[in-house]
Amino acid sequence: MATTRPTAAPSFRSRIGRDAHSGYPAVPHRYRLHLSPSGPSCLRIAVTHGLLGLEDALPMTLLPAVPDAPDGGHLALRPLYQASAHRYPGPAVAPVLSDRWTGRIVSTHAPDILQDMGRRFDADGPRLYPAGADERIEAVGRLCEQGINAAAQRAGQSGTDPELRARALTTLLRALGALERRLTVSEYLLGGELTAADVQLWTTLVQLDTVHRWHLDAAAVYRLTGHPHLWSYARRLAARPAFAAHLDLDGIALRHHAQCRGTEAAGAAVRIVDWAGHVPDSGTGVVRLSGH
Repeated sequence: MATTRPTAAPSFRSRIGRDAHSGYPAVPHRYRLHLSPSGPSCLRIAVTHGLLGLEDALPMTLLPAVPDAPDGGHLALRPLYQASAHRYPGPAVAPVLSDRWTGRIVSTHAPDILQDMGRRFDADGPRLYPAGADERIEAVGRLCEQGINAAAQRAGQSGTDPELRARALTTLLRALGALERRLTVSEYLLGGELTAADVQLWTTLVQLDTVHRWHLDAAAVYRLTGHPHLWSYARRLAARPAFAAHLDLDGIALRHHAQCRGTEAAGAAVRIVDWAGHVPDSGTGVVRLSGH
């Protein structure tokens, strides 16, 4: 199983508002994103940022793929955390939305950051959170987290009861099957337009193929490939610049191998999608920080 460090509760959860009375109004150039797109939450934010065309209004700093601090955080983020919470004891992790005027953190909570990007800034891209779609977007999110991510981790956990692993694989295949049926009749998950649900599913599928697959047996991975509409959808989105720009396969592999405590299985040799056919490209307003 791909074992990672436990995720602590979000440390900072302020929100971007529509006006000056909110405390954090949606002022262009005031805020900055700090992301390491080798992680799924940061990749999802980076893709959303590109889709919305926020490169100028909301600049972005890209951090090393593998956290470079001994506690699993990023050294470059430590000053922001220390300025925002005196003697902050935990790791300085991404994602971070910072306030450039005060030098402090606004939020480290990915769902809030995503919604505020999609709803508060004047964006040129698609309406990722269309009116009346919140419940359906949240339902897709639960399916991704529980039906795919959590189930794939359990299915690939070596040294556990084979029956429990088989049940987890059944759960995973059931979730993929539901998505496959939806995509046989619709271009995107919620209909004819791209939404935040598609961004989350795509990053989940990337994680399934580039991380979880390494801990499944070959027979299980071949069963995963039996959803042609789903994987065709994943390839189609991967060909779009906003998705391809931050698909750092080497970074994902480095992060996985640095954090993984599981055993590689035969499924690692069964590639589902040729993600390497989509070359990352950096966009305007992005600053890249190398490792220390």
